[in-house]
Amino acid sequence: MKTILIAEDEPEVRNYLRLALTCRGYDVEFAQNGDEAVHSVQNGHGRFSLALLDILMPQKDGLEALREIRDICPNLPVVMLSGASAPANIVTAMKYGACDFLSKPVGHDELCRVIERTLPPPAASVPRLAHVPESHGPMTPLAGTWSQRVEQLLRSIGSSDVPVLLQGETGVGKEVLARKLHARSPRAGGPFLKLNCAALPSELVESELFGYDRGAFTGAFKSTPGKFEMASGGTILLDEIGDMDFRLQAKLLQVLQDREFMRLGAKEVSRIDVRVMAATHCNLEEAIAESRFREDLYYRLNVIDIQIPPLRERTDEIIPLAEFFISTHASPTEPFLEIPPVLRTALLEHQWPGNVRELENVMRKYLILRNASAIATDLRAGANRRGRRGMLPLALPARDRGWEPAQLPAPTATDDGIPPPAPILEHVDSAHKAAEAQAIVDALNSCLWNRKQAAAMLQIDYKALLYKMRKLGIGERKVAATA
Repeated sequence: MKTILIAEDEPEVRNYLRLALTCRGYDVEFAQNGDEAVHSVQNGHGRFSLALLDILMPQKDGLEALREIRDICPNLPVVMLSGASAPANIVTAMKYGACDFLSKPVGHDELCRVIERTLPPPAASVPRLAHVPESHGPMTPLAGTWSQRVEQLLRSIGSSDVPVLLQGETGVGKEVLARKLHARSPRAGGPFLKLNCAALPSELVESELFGYDRGAFTGAFKSTPGKFEMASGGTILLDEIGDMDFRLQAKLLQVLQDREFMRLGAKEVSRIDVRVMAATHCNLEEAIAESRFREDLYYRLNVIDIQIPPLRERTDEIIPLAEFFISTHASPTEPFLEIPPVLRTALLEHQWPGNVRELENVMRKYLILRNASAIATDLRAGANRRGRRGMLPLALPARDRGWEPAQLPAPTATDDGIPPPAPILEHVDSAHKAAEAQAIVDALNSCLWNRKQAAAMLQIDYKALLYKMRKLGIGERKVAATA
């Protein structure tokens, strides 16, 4: 019989949990505070299969007990009991290693789902089921260890209106998580609007966010609401918040603090009723140190901080995600396209600098070509030729993109065989520009000329990439002729 340790100081809750769990075939032991819970695990000699800890307890709270239990027994699954209005505690518990959460008051169905998801029922209470053939229908992309842990976190904080900061590399799925969080909130019936702070010039971001009245500037022929007004009753996602103009950050901070703003050219204050989320691939702490991002705005946005790991650190999700993308993009009349071993191995070995977005593109390519060996070879070749982290090989020759590296003239030697100094410097400068341009074209080709993604791959600012493209004469994408 599996034994569950329950640390709970309220007698009524203890009685309920004892009845609910013993009826399901579990043995139950109780601790009235965190100290007793830690002592029980320390002296339990591995007899506990799961621990259920209340966060608020006398003497030693559940969070401190969780940390000590993790040191004593790292593999013991721990489920936390928490009030629904304590998202900060939930985030802390996730960092300490909690595997799931239950909100008070505890519902019977939810209790059973969480316990059995974390710990299978005792063998005697599990009915034998007839064999069910394997199905390859549409799969959920939330299939890995990290996604299972964050699933409960999203469900727990969905009912809150506090700001959420989503951090992670380009393509990891920050917007997907933001939309899921919105869908599970009381604002699900309201709009979800996204503003890419990096894609608009700084002078346009303010009008996009706050709107403008007629006559506010040249061309403002009618009053137009901004994203904050349009998202009223819903959620707004400020994507690439790390690239927002520093001067505009002060106005955004004031809006978050006061919940009010003024349109450009307006004389009256407008109130907002909107949940704010922000996403970035930048390291905001480094941006603060370099005076590119306001520290007070960072702490205002960073109430709930979700760090999304890159796909190369979530290898258990690669194959389920690949199968999900096949199911999503395949024709409904076609049979499910299997992933053969040669491609599975290549998918698991690839480092995925473009993360989930790159994986989706690879699986769409597989659906078109139906050649697993060729795609596996292409993935391995790309990894072998990558000259720097995040750089992929040329998808097409540079000349097919409307750009060719400059041909350097041969240096003219003097009578003693030594080229003159000035031409040498000119050739070095030309070679440097050619190499820099080639690196930019490589990055652009690897992500189908998505300039924002290319900037992330090159680890430079988006505006810096646009400037370099103009300076080096790299034009817009040209579609190569195909046979």
